[in-house]
Amino acid sequence: MLPAFLANIGARIGLKPIKYFIDAVFRDKVIPVAGSIVYCDLWVAAEHSGVYVGDGQISNIVVEGFAESQVQHSDARDFTSKSTIGNKIYVSCNDDGAVGHAYVGSKADAAVGKRSFYGLVFKNCHVFSKDCLDALDDARTDSSFLSWAIDMITPEETWEPTIRALKSSAEKKLGASKWRLWDWENDNPQSQNNSSEQEPPNWQEQHDFFMNCPLNAQSMAAILSELQDMKAYEAEIANENIPSDIRQKLVALRTLLADIDKKYQQSRTFIEHSAGLGWSLSYADLKNSTEDFAALATELQNNRAIQELVKKMGRNYISEEKKKQIKIPEASKSEVHGTHRSADLMRLLPSELVNLEDDTLEILFYSRLLERNLMTYELSGITHQTGETSETHQKRTGPVVACLDTSGSMSGTPILKAKALLLAIANILTTEKRSLHVLLFGAAGQLREFKMENAQEAKGLLGFLGQGFGGGTDFETPLQRACDIIKQEKTYLKADILMISDGDCSLSSEFTARLHVQQSQLDCSIYSVLCAGSRGDNGFSNEVILI
Repeated sequence: MLPAFLANIGARIGLKPIKYFIDAVFRDKVIPVAGSIVYCDLWVAAEHSGVYVGDGQISNIVVEGFAESQVQHSDARDFTSKSTIGNKIYVSCNDDGAVGHAYVGSKADAAVGKRSFYGLVFKNCHVFSKDCLDALDDARTDSSFLSWAIDMITPEETWEPTIRALKSSAEKKLGASKWRLWDWENDNPQSQNNSSEQEPPNWQEQHDFFMNCPLNAQSMAAILSELQDMKAYEAEIANENIPSDIRQKLVALRTLLADIDKKYQQSRTFIEHSAGLGWSLSYADLKNSTEDFAALATELQNNRAIQELVKKMGRNYISEEKKKQIKIPEASKSEVHGTHRSADLMRLLPSELVNLEDDTLEILFYSRLLERNLMTYELSGITHQTGETSETHQKRTGPVVACLDTSGSMSGTPILKAKALLLAIANILTTEKRSLHVLLFGAAGQLREFKMENAQEAKGLLGFLGQGFGGGTDFETPLQRACDIIKQEKTYLKADILMISDGDCSLSSEFTARLHVQQSQLDCSIYSVLCAGSRGDNGFSNEVILI
């Protein structure tokens, strides 16, 4: 069943409008015979089926009220009365025309008047039609045809009976290898089945829609369903006289759907990760990007160093070092220390309780209670509190300013790791409603900036990270710019600075001294993240991390 995003487009998108055009304009029409299976499209994602019994009548389930149904005779107009996308009726056929079986028709005709509960999952119109087909096998021994209303789906059938399952059964029982239109309104000038009035599908709109629809589990289920139906339809009309340009357009659309599925499978982990950023990546986004999404997804999923650093950037991170701080004594109430006067009824001395037994002294007891002057036990003691609690009030909750080295030496695996790190950090910052400011730098004077404050801006990050300089490396300019951003932006209090490169930063002693002063004034932490090389103290970072 197609999801809401496709159903909302109406009858313009997907295989159905294409079929309507081809079937109405280029394929022969038929008249059903007794025992033919027929169906119409109710809306984009649902169909209604029945069995033709002759004389223009269709035996089918008609729903009355809430989930109450009755098998009734309907003519073609009544049968399609609830359709929202036209009055077309498809008939089971083979190469020679309509196919059916008189016994199937008689069973369907005999069921007219029967009433039962109607359920979309366990029993629906397709199950009724299929049960009529199953009568050919003499599989049922119950003389009452009401058995179709209470039997459960057999294990080999699909969980939800669909038109696809019914078609498969019709092919096995009747040899129905094709489904053609019944031209029941041909004499009516207002007919929606009139081929001269059948609007051609907008092939470009179809292409653009599938290229740009957001990729997720729901949309891919719909795309795969469309792909399966399109392959089956192409096979059905393979030996028919369909114009070559129409066939080519069908092949092009089917190829696009197959390419979307292939790209989705390659990038699935990355797409699922990007959903946390609020991104809605389409096939066009993935196709137009030069990123290796499979490699990015591998880094995001398997690089434990990146995962640990992202956790550290999160608001709920409490360092293990802080947890190991010396225990701090704190007053507790676990031991009897003496007596004192209070209103604590749970700690009363027995001598005070005696007053409650005398009517005269009872007034005295309540008087002392109001004055908090009852003699009670005094409790005290010592427990130990770790540094975790105090750290909770001091944990860093500000934005992150990331300086990304895009010099020539970062190409390949180092830049892949850097991008994976920034995308993962962007994910957690988006969740925590914290800002991310990214600085791309290269040689002296080469600096580009991207600011992400919410999920709506997150999608631009991927395109921004695709840029780079590819020359030399100047570390001082981006570090100074990062300090300036924290100083200028009021919301950047307690920000962290990430210096991401493939080697240790080379800073002058004068700049290092100024950086220490600014770091103290701004109360910011600096992390040097190395995408290659080895870990070492660079003289200015709070921590050097190798990913």
